[in-house]
Amino acid sequence: MSLSFEKHQKRRLISSYFSVVLSIALVLFLLGLLGMLILNAKKVSDHFKEQVVVTIYLKDSAKEVETKQLEKSLAMANYVKSIEYVSKEQAAEFMKAENGEDFMDFVGYNPLQNSIDVHLKADFVTSQHLDKISADAVNKNFVDEVSYDNDLVNLMNDNVKKISFWVLIISAIFTLIAVLLINSSIRLAVFSKRFTIKTMQMVGATKQFIRLPFIWKSVRLGMIGAVLALIGMAIVLYYLNKTFSELELLSNPVLMAFLFIFVFALGIVITWISTHFATQRFLNLKTDQLY
Repeated sequence: MSLSFEKHQKRRLISSYFSVVLSIALVLFLLGLLGMLILNAKKVSDHFKEQVVVTIYLKDSAKEVETKQLEKSLAMANYVKSIEYVSKEQAAEFMKAENGEDFMDFVGYNPLQNSIDVHLKADFVTSQHLDKISADAVNKNFVDEVSYDNDLVNLMNDNVKKISFWVLIISAIFTLIAVLLINSSIRLAVFSKRFTIKTMQMVGATKQFIRLPFIWKSVRLGMIGAVLALIGMAIVLYYLNKTFSELELLSNPVLMAFLFIFVFALGIVITWISTHFATQRFLNLKTDQLY
């Protein structure tokens, strides 16, 4: 009978430890993913901003030397990420591929213009910069017009500001939830040992002596949970970097290493503090209050 009870208690203890480790791992994993999102939010927004194209349409009378000079000046500009010259023939081929038919069969000639597609650096994708760049280009007598989607640029910049604000708010809320969930799991684990705590206290053990093994046990569980969370984060990061290689998520390994260290340390700190206060609570209870 005694052996059966001991086995039952052991199973309950293992189940309690497993639930603590699992809850710590899940919470830290989600918190780590949120951290990766925050660290790469600017990089992601910059990537989308740099997809905005400023198209400079050239007059048919534009000389080759003038076009080459404009391309060279744009390539050397500090606000330009890349440029691409698109001839009217290339534009016609693109439209043919898009529409599935050759529009020149109906028109009889190629009405398109030679153009230069300009991709700006993310910091310069604003209405003010785009207007200035457009005005400078239009002032050249061989440039017909400059085209870009101003409404899209304004919408994108407004959404980036809104998303950044809400990501910070959600991060703060989620961090609080993470602390509360891990704290609840630790308290439940300590609760199952409340009679052991009180027995040790009754035979003269000091609070620090009683508290220390519980803290060390919880810290080890926190470390195991943190390691599991880091493994999950590494898998997700590897997959995202492989799928969206253009975002270069691993371009700053020091920052990623700092995030991983922070998540690991957070698992230790939260479990240490939670266990400290949980054991303190049961140490201050009277024997009849344990029931």
